[in-house]
Amino acid sequence: MPETKPKKSKPKKPLQKLKGFRDILPEDQKYWDHVYARVAEIANHYQFGRMQLPVLEEQALFDRSIGEETDVVSKEMYRFEDPGERKVALRPEFTAGMVRSYIEHGMFNLPQPVKVFDVGACFRHDRPQAGRYRQFYQFDFEIFGEEDSFVDAYLIHIAYKLYQSFGLNVLVQVNSIGCKECRPGYHEVLIKALKSSKKELCEDCQGRLTKNPLRVLDCKEEGCQSVVAQKAPPILDNLCEPCKTHFMTTLELLDDFEVSYELTPSLVRGLDYYSRTTFEIVEAGVEGGAQSALGGGGRYDYLSEQLGGRETPAIGFAGGMDRVVEALKRNEVAVPDPLATQVFIAQLGNDARREAFKLFEDLVAAGISVSESFSKTGLKQQLELADKQKVDLTLIIGQKELVDKTVIIRDMENGIQEMVDIKKIVAEVMKRLEVKKASEESA
Repeated sequence: MPETKPKKSKPKKPLQKLKGFRDILPEDQKYWDHVYARVAEIANHYQFGRMQLPVLEEQALFDRSIGEETDVVSKEMYRFEDPGERKVALRPEFTAGMVRSYIEHGMFNLPQPVKVFDVGACFRHDRPQAGRYRQFYQFDFEIFGEEDSFVDAYLIHIAYKLYQSFGLNVLVQVNSIGCKECRPGYHEVLIKALKSSKKELCEDCQGRLTKNPLRVLDCKEEGCQSVVAQKAPPILDNLCEPCKTHFMTTLELLDDFEVSYELTPSLVRGLDYYSRTTFEIVEAGVEGGAQSALGGGGRYDYLSEQLGGRETPAIGFAGGMDRVVEALKRNEVAVPDPLATQVFIAQLGNDARREAFKLFEDLVAAGISVSESFSKTGLKQQLELADKQKVDLTLIIGQKELVDKTVIIRDMENGIQEMVDIKKIVAEVMKRLEVKKASEESA
């Protein structure tokens, strides 16, 4: 009986990431590290405590807070039933979860205001484009328990200073959308003004006009923006006296704090929980509407009550880390590279490699950034890698150096080499790096 050959299995198609998601590769990580470091620095400086939230919450939390008529809830939210048949959702933003946690843990009993922040992933099934992904990353700052307009200006100042610390030139767009006392009157005025142009609005805004008219001001469709620009009455002209006073005081304080800002009457933000002050951080001098926006926020004095808590004035802002990273690259902002090294160790031979590894650990213990390629055996390959990494010094250990208990130290800028006792090499490296640093600082 002839021997049958086993059938070759069909090669499996490689799996790929989902549309709208992405991998952040090592070469980009330095930008993310730069953003993380600045956020932590600002948070610590202004005494915001970190409150880490789950990414999965009850769907009702976002329905009740963000608003069922918003695009975020009605179109973009990742929602599903978990194995316990509970309706849950991946968080599309931070504020609702922050408020839920504030209520759940009785933080109204703490000295007010309570200042908290967090950093992490959010999820929206939005149309992917530059700077916008379905899994995106935000930093979020919130202040609970204070309604004074000083807090509005204080938080806007913090946001402004944070973006400047990234190395970006930014501008604050600011508006007031009133309170529950004066906003219903503006709704009536707005509906009346836009009613004659209803057919010129997009299908979504035709429905919003009666259900949630402020959302028309937030629409990014060109036709809707044109109608709003021509017909929508300024909301600032329809504020009650307390809201006017609150907003004018906020602007005066922003002047005192030397924050660069502009009034933007159509700025209402895309979430229903906002009241009074709203603001966005945009790149100064950059066109592009929503795509120039790097972050934003506002006051939400009624959200705690909506979620079952006691009346608690609050304000917050969130920034899109993906957009900040894109802006850093676009503007060619120099950021520290944690993988950049000052020293490279090259070795030749197995015994030399063992000694080189001991020296590597000694240098790391001394706080010196050092790189190596212990898997390579050719000296030429290692020196080429050291050159590509633009290190200041290369240390070389071969068989002769192993016998003599020395190390060759090569200055990569001028190519000069010198033999140094291996017991003195760490101190010599530190001395040379300090001299180079002092020379660079005085240049």
